[in-house]
Amino acid sequence: MRIARFSIDGNVAFGAVEGEGTVESGGLVLDIIKGIPYTDFELSGTKVPLSKVRLLPPVLPNKVVAIGRNYAEHAAELGNEVPDVPVAFFKPTTSVIGPGDAIEYPSFSQELHHEAELAVVIGRMCREVPRERVKDVVFGYTCANDVTARDAQKREKQWARAKGFDTSCPLGPWVETGLSLADAGDLTVQATVNGEQRQLGRTSDMIRSIEDLVVHITEAMTLLPGDVILTGTPAGVGPLNVGDEVAVTIEGIGTLTNKVIKRG
Repeated sequence: MRIARFSIDGNVAFGAVEGEGTVESGGLVLDIIKGIPYTDFELSGTKVPLSKVRLLPPVLPNKVVAIGRNYAEHAAELGNEVPDVPVAFFKPTTSVIGPGDAIEYPSFSQELHHEAELAVVIGRMCREVPRERVKDVVFGYTCANDVTARDAQKREKQWARAKGFDTSCPLGPWVETGLSLADAGDLTVQATVNGEQRQLGRTSDMIRSIEDLVVHITEAMTLLPGDVILTGTPAGVGPLNVGDEVAVTIEGIGTLTNKVIKRG
């Protein structure tokens, strides 16, 4: 099931996406969900065309835990070695935007990069999750763009500003709940800029699997429903400029599209 979060007439709700097509092409409708989707829920039967609503970030995470250098070729293209343990960092909730929202080019950077990633959405409060229970705490998957001020990342030892600035974490267009861990472990991930392909990889190339990451992260902290794990980006990261349209497409999930604008 594809679950979207949206606004219409000033109201915010979740809905199950039905039909065939894309956000841009039309043909999709939303069956409004009663309540929130992390627990047992009912479909209201009230349906609205997706073209009549504004899609929002599919979740409002308490935290986004991102993993760096989880693809060997990406680590190599930036002159880095594969780390011995997963490199985790946070992107704040203020960095999260949804499909169609603008990425604001930060004033402190001259080198903005796209990073297409599979995002794991957590469905229940969990801590110290054993590997065999990971499937029970994953709600679903969505597309993410770990937008990075690469020059700031190089200058500063911590990545908080480089990867945590406002609008640096596009998520969407919805959460796909119908993928198993095995499915999610072998999906095509790609990014295009103005229609030109920049990144193309598969989640099967990740150094650490989704199970590895959930176990590693929950050894240290409690994850809450709606929290997001970014699993790393394949090779091919590159520059974004004001006016560019960047799209992240993940097999079996959908396409997340955002434009870059000047901040201010």
